[in-house]
Amino acid sequence: MNKSGSLGLIPIIIFACASLLFISWGTLGHERINRLAVLQLPNNPGLFFFNHIDFITQEATVPDLRKYTMTDKAEYPRHYVDFENYGPRDSLPKNMKELGGKYDEIFLAKNGILPWHLEEMMQKLTKAFKEKRKTEILFLAADLGHYIGDAHMPLHTTINHNGQLTDQKGIHALWEAHLPELYANNYTYGYRSAKYIDTIRTAILDILYQSHQLTGALLDADKKLRVSFKKEEIFELDKNGNIKVNKFNQPIHSRKYASLLHEALNGMVELQLNKAIQTTSDFWYTAWVNAGSPNLDDLDSPLLNKKNTPLLKKEIENFKKRKLEFPPAEKEF
Repeated sequence: MNKSGSLGLIPIIIFACASLLFISWGTLGHERINRLAVLQLPNNPGLFFFNHIDFITQEATVPDLRKYTMTDKAEYPRHYVDFENYGPRDSLPKNMKELGGKYDEIFLAKNGILPWHLEEMMQKLTKAFKEKRKTEILFLAADLGHYIGDAHMPLHTTINHNGQLTDQKGIHALWEAHLPELYANNYTYGYRSAKYIDTIRTAILDILYQSHQLTGALLDADKKLRVSFKKEEIFELDKNGNIKVNKFNQPIHSRKYASLLHEALNGMVELQLNKAIQTTSDFWYTAWVNAGSPNLDDLDSPLLNKKNTPLLKKEIENFKKRKLEFPPAEKEF
């Protein structure tokens, strides 16, 4: 089989998997991850990121736009990894080259390449920092935040992406997009300064396996709750009694059901969202340090830096005091 690493030659497999993939964390979740991660960076590179915080926030969903709007077939497997089909952790390929040598294109498209893509993105961002390439830093950082968010979503680590194997269709979008949209403004976001990561590959796998361990609890909570509801009570119905669907043709759960599942999950969504924020900031900071900690102040005008320095300080203080205000997010449900 062809092991060149190109994933663009297998549209049949890609579209077979596409029905199980959605806008991970929704627009609200991904934008919040990137925005709050900026505020946890030290002043350098933090001021540079804050100068462009709206761009980094809004660009957080671009990988999903490439996947769905642009139908970029190479994009799909970057968002997930089906650990069940890869074998033990200690047998995983150590880099993208080794991955392409061990598995063919069809396997990779079907089972995902998220951990290896994250490591590759870190290498690219580090290089962009080292060369002080302003546009590349911003685009790569925003993209990296998206994939880190995906890594904290349990159903991005399993073959049972959408509960399709256990008659729980729709659980994916409910967990990662609908619940955050309903409750994210009530979550507590804990401030923590960015930390340096010693070993990127180990950190990536730790994150993904921790997420993977949550899949059982997530699916079990939904399964136990469903037995107390009639099917027509689990989902929202239109005037003709048909189950409403979102723009990805996935069933929309009723507000009552979503509320009870959110309670049964006992803070899981809030915890993973917070971890994604902290990890994104850690990864950005680590890439900057590994690039030699370049001074990024000269990438923007002195006037912009002077204007935004007190604004950044105020935003960080608001974060610490949990008095954050967020721009309105696109409604998806």
